[in-house]
Amino acid sequence: MASTQGRLSDNEVAAEMTKMVSFIKQEALEKAREIKVKADEEFNIEKAKLVRQETVAIEAFYQKKLKQAEVARKIAQSNHINKSRLRVLQSRQQALNEVFQDARAQLVSISQDKTKYQALLTNLLLQSFYQLMEPSVSVQAKRSEADLVKAAAAAAAEKFKAKIGTPLTFALDQANPLPESSAGGVVVSGKEGRIRVDNTLENRLNLLTDI
Repeated sequence: MASTQGRLSDNEVAAEMTKMVSFIKQEALEKAREIKVKADEEFNIEKAKLVRQETVAIEAFYQKKLKQAEVARKIAQSNHINKSRLRVLQSRQQALNEVFQDARAQLVSISQDKTKYQALLTNLLLQSFYQLMEPSVSVQAKRSEADLVKAAAAAAAEKFKAKIGTPLTFALDQANPLPESSAGGVVVSGKEGRIRVDNTLENRLNLLTDI
C-alpha cells in the first residue's frame, strides 16, 4: 500500500513534466533575450564605431579637397597677377623703347644750338675730370667740334681748379677723333688711355636705358 502511495500517477508525472518543460522554456527565452540584448549592444557599438570612422574619413577627405581647392585658387590668382604684371612691364618697356628711340633721333639736334651745346660740353668734361681726378687728360671729340670742345674744356679746367685747388691740363686727341656720325659729346682719358670716361651723348642715353 505504501509503495502505491509513493508513486506518482500518470497525471502527476505529466504535470511535473509540463512544469519542467515550462521552466526550461522560460530559461531558454531569458537566455535568448540576454543574447539578443548583448548582440544589439555589440551591433550598436560597432555601428557607432563605423559611423565615427566614416565621419572622420569624410571630414579628412573634405579638408583635403578644401586645401587642394585653396592651393589651386592661389596658383590661379598668382598666375593671373604675374600675367598682369608681365603685360604692364611689357607695355612699360615698349613705351620706354619708343621714348628712347625718339630721343636717339633727336640727339643730333642737341648740338645745333651752339651756346647750349657748349655749356653741356663744359658740364660733361667737368664731370669727367672729377671722375678721373688726373692732373693731365686727353679728350676725344668730333673734328668738326674741336673748337667748341677746346673752349668747353678750358672752362671746365678752370672750374675744376677752383673747386679742387689743383690745376688740370688737357689735350685734344687729334689722332683718334670721334666719328662724325656721332651725336656729340666727349671721351676723356687719363694715364695714357688706361682709364677713360665715355661721356658721348649716345652713351649718356644708353646709361638711362640700363636703369
